[in-house]
Amino acid sequence: MTGMGVAQPWLIKLLINQGFGAKDGVPSNYGVVLTVVGVMAGLMVFRLGGQILQLRLSLGLGTLVSRSIRQKIYAHMHKLSLSFFATRQTGALVSRITQDTERLWRFVSSTVIEIVLAFLTLFAVGICLFIMDWRLACFTLLPIPLMTFLMIFFHKRLRRAFRQMWFRWEQMTAVVADALPGVRVIKAFSQEQREVDRFESRSTALFNEEQRYISGARSVFAPLMLFASGFGSIIVWLVGGWWLCQGQTDMGTLMAFQAFLTMFLRPIHEIAHMDEMFNRAATSAHRIFEVLDTEPAIFSRTGATKADSIKGRIELQNVSFSYDGIRKVLYNVSFMVEPGQMVGLAGPSGGGKTTLVNLICRFYDALEGRILVDGVDVRDYDVAALRRKIGVVLQEPFLFHGTVAENISYGKPGATMDEIIAAARAANANDFILDFPDAYDTIVGERGQSLSGGERQRISIARAILNDPAVLILDEATSSVDTETEKLIQEALERLTADRTTVAIAHRLSTLRRADRLIVLDKGYLVEKGTHEELENKPDGLYARLLAMQHEAQSAIGLAGGTAPAPAPVGATGAKKRGHR
Repeated sequence: MTGMGVAQPWLIKLLINQGFGAKDGVPSNYGVVLTVVGVMAGLMVFRLGGQILQLRLSLGLGTLVSRSIRQKIYAHMHKLSLSFFATRQTGALVSRITQDTERLWRFVSSTVIEIVLAFLTLFAVGICLFIMDWRLACFTLLPIPLMTFLMIFFHKRLRRAFRQMWFRWEQMTAVVADALPGVRVIKAFSQEQREVDRFESRSTALFNEEQRYISGARSVFAPLMLFASGFGSIIVWLVGGWWLCQGQTDMGTLMAFQAFLTMFLRPIHEIAHMDEMFNRAATSAHRIFEVLDTEPAIFSRTGATKADSIKGRIELQNVSFSYDGIRKVLYNVSFMVEPGQMVGLAGPSGGGKTTLVNLICRFYDALEGRILVDGVDVRDYDVAALRRKIGVVLQEPFLFHGTVAENISYGKPGATMDEIIAAARAANANDFILDFPDAYDTIVGERGQSLSGGERQRISIARAILNDPAVLILDEATSSVDTETEKLIQEALERLTADRTTVAIAHRLSTLRRADRLIVLDKGYLVEKGTHEELENKPDGLYARLLAMQHEAQSAIGLAGGTAPAPAPVGATGAKKRGHR
């Protein structure tokens, strides 16, 4: 295609000199005109076919690269630990998978090809200029140093502007990603206008950044480049026109030279404007590789032990932990859970109970000490294999958009319907599921918003049961349900924990009566351990005080004429009591 384009000015010279008879002593010849025009038309047809093929190949390559990057960055995000997501907004990560990969697609599919064509054209046309008239070619190169200086001068300014704009885009997207999942809370507190104002503030910040870019480098760069390139054309007309008047050149050569000059300057402008596209793509690439270059904090070591069969013996040896590497939230915690035992974690809010569970699941690694499962350090297990042997029911049940059956079988996609129903029955969820219009094929909304808190919790319990885990983690499994639902869950737990190691966290201490042993944590320290009866009767013990506070709170509600649905959470009651003191 470049070669066919370069042939055009030579044909123009032949058309003017031989066809129109512009050269001295050469008569006009319409036959030459027809021949040259026919060749020009043929080249146009070939170029058309080449352009169609080029677009198909380049656009296909661009979509292929974009898909590859999207899949790679999304897959890599799932390898990263929870600490990575704890410091980043969802909207910022979403924009890297969507907007940034889209910009790289455009860069690969169009800009890269244009750059290649531009340099090919510069090389080919430059040779033709010197072949046609090397003296005139030297004059046309005079503006090139100025144009090169302008490109270098504005390059850094454009790159800085794009990074600022991308940062503002990320902030604006983050507002949307934060607000939409919490739309129910926003409406409950009538804060719609507040969220609109917050979005408008971020949108205005982006607008101001774009205005600075437009009024600065963007609006000045292109006109200056055009101004500089215009000198080349003026020089050709002045010098070439003088030589034409003096008989030192001919009209065909001068017109062909002007055509070559136009072809020579166009790719320079394209390269200059590609600098903008390059900066856009470079900024997006930087943001993407910032994620891809992040090493996962939690990973399986080479030769990691496959947790094919786990009995469920858990041992903590002087475990300490810190989220930020500075302030510890656990201090030298040590205890052991025998296979099949149920251990309850109790204590005020912020004591370290959930952190301890996160370490057992290896969502984080202990700062000091070791956690052993069946005598093997959890860091020596294959991460995925270990977690498949641990069933987790989180404090805030999370369901995906899809059917009830799909949510229950999320951890075991190949589960049969009989297995799904059996898990739901074990979690006391089968009855209310059958009351749905489509039973197990009922679509639950995003995050399960169409279900009650108790229904979501029992489905999440069924999801954990289906894998038949060796270790069951219950993180405040009954914190968001009423008394009747709590009773159903407790019945399910009695069946589930029969031959399964269970670690249960509960603010309602009454739910821990069945535990074989209780571990009481306060401000990161293990302060008490024993059975419910032992700790309940321990003078001045923390567990006894917390239990008394819950009884007082329940009695106060009863005296006020109300019926307490359940004992008040320890953290809330304890904080209120301390505040009263």
